[in-house]
Amino acid sequence: MRVINAFIATTAAMMATAAVAKPHGLHANFHKRATTSTSKVGSAYNDVSLISLISDASWAYNWNDASDGTVPSGVEYCPMLWGPKMYNSWTSAVSTALSGGSTCVLGFNEPDLGSQSNMSPQQAAIDYQTYITPLAGQATLVSPAITNGAGENVGFNWMQNWLTACNGACKPNVMAIHYYADAPASDFFDHVNNATSLASQNGMDSVWITEFQHTGSAADQVAFLQEVIPWLNSNTGVGRYAYFFTADGYLLSDSVLSTVGQAYTASY
Repeated sequence: MRVINAFIATTAAMMATAAVAKPHGLHANFHKRATTSTSKVGSAYNDVSLISLISDASWAYNWNDASDGTVPSGVEYCPMLWGPKMYNSWTSAVSTALSGGSTCVLGFNEPDLGSQSNMSPQQAAIDYQTYITPLAGQATLVSPAITNGAGENVGFNWMQNWLTACNGACKPNVMAIHYYADAPASDFFDHVNNATSLASQNGMDSVWITEFQHTGSAADQVAFLQEVIPWLNSNTGVGRYAYFFTADGYLLSDSVLSTVGQAYTASY
């Protein structure tokens, strides 16, 4: 899903260079350092002032290449190259973010979905190598984020085709996935396990779940979070995660934590 102010929300059914590259040996040492954090919890946001309500958040992003304000101390901002419409601003924006302390770069947003960045695996492989791969050694490089849909060039099929098109040249460190469904937690566990397996097979050391949401009632979401958050925290194959999202009607209600937000930020 995406920034409500800027992007079209999709249905629950689908819910689904400027910098010069450093030698890959340096990249590996950097990555080991950069991915160490005190918490996996993230805040996906539109309003930067609301991030602090997610008390355990160690990282945040806003589907953009600039933070649009001051991110709270102790929270790392991850710029995203959402898609082709950001290419003109990317070089300057990512340089600013990295200079400001960011150590992560997010790839294209749901390129396997027509209403999002809508890119073929082949074009995404070319563009990733142009705009993101040269940042190796300066940041953790995150793959394009795929939906949990199924079909040709959707979900894991899109990711596998992208990796094939990359032919080892894209060099993502971690894989990004999204998950939206009104389904038992076991379905989510299976999906994440499939993702971590695919990531491992292709040289990526973890999966970041940069968007996920149970699409049932608030009570259903609370029960879901109570079951999945401890599992995510203990799963060594999951590096970071962010529930959708830090805004009223979601994790917030009248700019305070909703029951869902309280479940997301609870200590288990």
